[in-house]
Amino acid sequence: MNILVKKAASIAAKISPETVTKVLFKHFLGYPLNMKHPRTLNEKMQYLKLRVYKGSRLVSDCVDKVKVRDYVASTVGEKYLTKLFGTWKNAKDIEYDKLPEEFVLKCNHGSGSNIICNNKESLDRKQANERLDSWLGMDFGSHRAELMYRDIDRKILCEEIINTVDGKPPKDYKFFCCYGKAKFLFVASDRYDNNTKFDYYDMDWNWIPVKNGHPNAGDVLEKPSNFDEMIAVAEKLSKPFPLVRVDLYNENGKIIFGELTFLHFAGLTPFVPKEYDLIFGDMADVDVTKCKGIE
Repeated sequence: MNILVKKAASIAAKISPETVTKVLFKHFLGYPLNMKHPRTLNEKMQYLKLRVYKGSRLVSDCVDKVKVRDYVASTVGEKYLTKLFGTWKNAKDIEYDKLPEEFVLKCNHGSGSNIICNNKESLDRKQANERLDSWLGMDFGSHRAELMYRDIDRKILCEEIINTVDGKPPKDYKFFCCYGKAKFLFVASDRYDNNTKFDYYDMDWNWIPVKNGHPNAGDVLEKPSNFDEMIAVAEKLSKPFPLVRVDLYNENGKIIFGELTFLHFAGLTPFVPKEYDLIFGDMADVDVTKCKGIE
């Protein structure tokens, strides 16, 4: 979407989020959104967004990258969290001299707004601050009617870097869960220089031949030795929600919480072959039309 289309969609979404969602859904996925009998994975996510998660304080807190830490700590324990070095309302308040030599800066209300610093001395602080303030000004997801982001008190946060043995960005294990039961997952790997790969697996670590937004690495990824613990963590974190994606890292045998995502790719990215949208919708075996709202 270009800037003008995004602005128009954002305005329209405030008036009628369901109408905007239906238009975007048909445009990106090629079939109409069925709100009476949602069956595909993308349909179920949109239904939950509009009818179940709308106005939920818990959902809003869980997509807030600062507040979700309290939820994680109280649900599975602080040991699964990265170190938090600070939070700020404005970039000018960041005390860089008090930060460690390497860290990650990000905003708490969106996705993709990260600055990875491996060497503080070489960081262009002025440029970093300009980017952070720009991100703070963005109404993330408004043009796609992602309602759960509206009420977040926007902040900058600084966390520790997750270092890996091979020096590449860490693999990201993303579990789709329904009311505390993990149904399937994908692994995001090689996330650098536009090389990102997505590989879907069932809960027995059988590779699923489907593409979704990125190419496959193939059936070459090794199942983590502590995979059962990862499942247990994902299931505990997902228990209140009919459908949520729980993202975890796993480096040197240590499981690290990433985030909770209620709209995978905004619920607008097709699967190839397209029948996997329905296959995954059936695997996420919750009748979303019977789900009650979450406080």
